[in-house]
Amino acid sequence: MGTNYHPNWILFARFSSERSDSLRVIVYINICLSSLHFLLCKDIINHRDIILISFFNNNICYYIMNVYSDSSYSALKYLKDTEVNINNVLIMTGDFNIRDSL
Repeated sequence: MGTNYHPNWILFARFSSERSDSLRVIVYINICLSSLHFLLCKDIINHRDIILISFFNNNICYYIMNVYSDSSYSALKYLKDTEVNINNVLIMTGDFNIRDSL
């Protein structure tokens, strides 16, 4: 278990303090983009299955979000129930295998 490391990529991950929790969501940023100053934003969204990364371009803050949806949809329920207004989300990726009960 673990993640891959490569010197050309910056790894952002939500590591848990619980040893039993495995890593479920990560983001890789190529180092050629490092001048945009990417930051992990746990102060805005703090959920083990959601990672929010901010960066600045032309003095405007943008966001990239990656979401892991477990079998109980806990991350998606968190996003629905949490009133966080995040403008400028450029990319939202993840595992959104939500089946309609009908």
